[in-house]
Amino acid sequence: MAEDQEDDALLLRLAFRKAASKSMLKFVPDGLAALAYLQGEGEYADRNEYPFPGFLLLDLKMPRMGGLEVLELIRQDAHLKKLVVVIFTSSDQERDIDRALELGANSYLIKPSHLDDLTSLVRRLEDYWLSLNRTRPIGGEAVAGESVGVASVQRI
Repeated sequence: MAEDQEDDALLLRLAFRKAASKSMLKFVPDGLAALAYLQGEGEYADRNEYPFPGFLLLDLKMPRMGGLEVLELIRQDAHLKKLVVVIFTSSDQERDIDRALELGANSYLIKPSHLDDLTSLVRRLEDYWLSLNRTRPIGGEAVAGESVGVASVQRI
C-alpha cells in the first residue's frame, strides 16, 4: 500500500486482520517508494522480502510524489502498465476521479473511516481481485490469486 498516513495504515492493517485475510501487506510511505518497490530497486530489490504485488492500493495525496503521478508513470512503463491499480483515497473530488480513470486506474475507492466498513471493503477487494478477477502475470512475477498489493499484499 502506498500510504503516507500512519493512522490510515494502522486502520487498514486492523481491517485485514479482522477480515481474517491471508494476505501479507507491504506498505511504502510515498509515491517514489512505491515506484522503487514496483521496480525492485534499492531497499526493495529482494523479491523474497518484497514480492511483486498482485495489485496496488494507491493513495492520491502523498509526499514527494502523488498517486496520480505514480499511476501515470506505471501506465507508461512497459513492465508495469498491466498492474492492477486501485486508487484508495479520501478524495471524492470529481477532478481526482476523472483524472485517475483517464490515467488508467482500474478502480477508484473512497476510504471508509470506520473499521467495520473498511473490513467489509477489504473482504470485497480480496474476493474480487484475488478470486474472481483474471489477469496475466506481470514480468513472470505475479499471478492473480497469489498476491494483492498495497505495494504488496501477498496471498499466503
